[in-house]
Amino acid sequence: MSINGLCGNHQFPFVGLPKSQKFSHNRKSLVGLHFKEQLQGAKPKQKTKQIAGIDQEEVDGPTVLADSDSCFCEFNGVQLHHKICDAELSPPDTSIEGSAPQSPNYTKRVNFPMILLHGFGASVFSWNRVMKPLAQVAGSKVLAFDRPAFGLTSRVNAIKHSSPGNQDSRPLNPYSMLFSVLATLYFIDFLAAEKAILVGHSAGALVAVDAYFEAPERVAALILVAPAIFAPLTMQNIAKNNQAGTENEVQRNSSDLKTSGNLFFRLRSILSKFTKIIAEAIVHMVKGMASMINSLYKKALSAILRSTLGVMVIRMIINKFGIPAVRSAWYDSNQVSDHVVQGYTKPLKVKGWDKALVEFTVAMLTDSASELKPPVAKKLSEISCPVLIVTGDTDRLVPSWNSEKLSRAIPGSHFELIKNCGHLPQEEKADEFVSIVDKFLQRVFGVAEEPRLQAVT
Repeated sequence: MSINGLCGNHQFPFVGLPKSQKFSHNRKSLVGLHFKEQLQGAKPKQKTKQIAGIDQEEVDGPTVLADSDSCFCEFNGVQLHHKICDAELSPPDTSIEGSAPQSPNYTKRVNFPMILLHGFGASVFSWNRVMKPLAQVAGSKVLAFDRPAFGLTSRVNAIKHSSPGNQDSRPLNPYSMLFSVLATLYFIDFLAAEKAILVGHSAGALVAVDAYFEAPERVAALILVAPAIFAPLTMQNIAKNNQAGTENEVQRNSSDLKTSGNLFFRLRSILSKFTKIIAEAIVHMVKGMASMINSLYKKALSAILRSTLGVMVIRMIINKFGIPAVRSAWYDSNQVSDHVVQGYTKPLKVKGWDKALVEFTVAMLTDSASELKPPVAKKLSEISCPVLIVTGDTDRLVPSWNSEKLSRAIPGSHFELIKNCGHLPQEEKADEFVSIVDKFLQRVFGVAEEPRLQAVT
C-alpha cells in the first residue's frame, strides 16, 4: 500500500503496529537513510531527459510551436508549415562570404525563386542558416516547407484522408512521394512564378528530381545536397553491354542467312521460339507469385507498424537514436549545440507525430505509383536543366563517392566537394555552401546586378 497524495511513493509495511511503534520505526528509518546518504555522498537521482518518451507532454496543434516567421497554408486538406525569405525585404548579410553585393545599392537577380526541400527527420529548421543568404545571392524569394510527417506541418489520418469520398478521383496519400512532389509544384504557383530552382537535401533531393520529371518545364535548375539517390552503373559499362549485344545480334543475323534454306534449321528455329514463349510465360507466372507474396508481406508489415506495439517501437527508436543520429550527421559532433538539438526535436512535441511517421514509412513500402514508374537512376540521363551536386567529404550517411557517380550520370552537372564536412553542408559549412551556390548561379544564369531601391530619408 502506498499513500501517493501525502507521502509520495514511501511504502508502509508496518501497518497494524501500535501508533507509537509506527512513529518510532518511521523516524529511525528516515534518520538511518539520511546518515547513510551523508556517508556515501549519495545524490538524488535525476530523471533522464527523453525527446520522445511515452509520457511526454504533446500539443494538439503545431501552430502552438510555430516561430514568429512561420506561415501555414492548406494544400489538399493538409496545413503545410513553411517560411519565406524575401531578398527585397532583407538587408544584406555580410557574415556570409560572397553573399553581400559589391555595392550596398545593388542586388543580384536570378528571376527564379528557390524552394528548399529537407531530408528525412528534418524540417525547415535545417535551412535556417542559409535561407537569408541564399535569398540575397539570388535576389529572389526563398521558400522552405515541412513535408507531411515532419516539422510543424499538420498530422492527418492517412486512411481517412485518402478515402474514396474525397473530391479527387484518385485518392492522394499525404505521406506519399507524389504528395510531396505536387506540394512542391504548388509552392511554385504559390510564389507566382513560372519556374523555380529546387534545392533538395538528402531524401529531399529525390523529391526535387521527381518534381522535375513530373513537370520539367517548371524547374529552372536543381541543386542536390548530399543526395540520397543511388547512383546507376557507369555509362561505360552500359555502353560495353550495348556493344556486345549489337555484335551478338549481327552474328545471329548472319547465321540465320546462311541456314535459312535448311529445313532442319527452320524446324529448330520454330521449336526454339515456342520454347522461349513457354519460358517467358513461366517467368511471368513466377514474377506474379513473387509480387503477390511481396504484397502480402508489405500488408502484414504495415499492419504491424500501425499497431500500438509498432508505434511504441517507433517512439523508442527515436528516443534512443534521434540525437545520436543528428550528431553523427556532422563532421565534428562537438559543434552540435543545444539550439540545434532543440530545433530537430521540437516537432516531436506535436501530438500524433509518431503515427504520422509510421504512415510515412508505410507509404514508402506500399507506394504503388512509384512502382509503376522507371527507377530514377535510369532516368538521370534525361535531365536537361542545370544541376549542382554538393556534398561533404566525410558524409557517413550518403558517401561522397555515390554523389560523384550521380554527377557523372547527369549530363553537364557540376560536382562540389566540401572538405571536413558531414551530411549537412548547409548547416555545418553554411558560408562555403552559399558561396558554391552563388558561383553556380552566376555561371548558369549570368547573374546581373540591379539597383536596390533606397528609402527616402
